Amino acid sequence: MTITKGSVVLFDYTLTDDDKELIDSSKEAGPLAYLQGEGQIVKGLEKTMEGKRTGDTFKISVAPEDGYGLIDPAKIAVVDADQIEGGDELEEGMQLESSHDSEKDEQVVVVSKIEGNKVTLDGNHPLAGMNLNFDIKICEVRAATAEEIKHGHVHGDGDHHH
Repeated sequence: MTITKGSVVLFDYTLTDDDKELIDSSKEAGPLAYLQGEGQIVKGLEKTMEGKRTGDTFKISVAPEDGYGLIDPAKIAVVDADQIEGGDELEEGMQLESSHDSEKDEQVVVVSKIEGNKVTLDGNHPLAGMNLNFDIKICEVRAATAEEIKHGHVHGDGDHHH
C-alpha cells in the first residue's frame, strides 16, 4: 500500500543535526505511528512520505521552514531574575512555564542565558532554525479505520501506541 492521505504509517527514524549529532531516534521506543495528512509530523517529512511504501528507506534534510520554523526573535525576552519565581535558583537549559495575564495559555520557555541578574527566556521550539536530517525506514502502511479518521489520530496498533 502506498502512503496517501488517511494512511496509518509506522516508521523507524534517526534524526541528526548538520554536525551529525543525534537528536532523536525510534531505536528504543520502536516505530512511530502517525496518520498521513493530519500534520502530526513536520510538514517537510510528511510531504516526502507521500507515495512511499512499506520497506522503503530514504534520507531527507528538512529545512527549518518545513520543520519547526525559523527562530522568532519575538519569542525571546530578557528579564530580571527577580521577576521570575525562584529566580535565584535558575540554571541555563531549565524549562519554565510562562503565562501572560491577558492569556490563559501557558507556554514553555527555556532559560537560554543568565548574565548577572539578566535572564534570557526563549519560547521558540528547541529545534527551530535547524535543518532536520532524517534517516527513515517505512515499517508498515495501512488504511486508517473510520474511527481513526474521525478522531484524527492513530489508535493502538498491536504493541504500538499513539
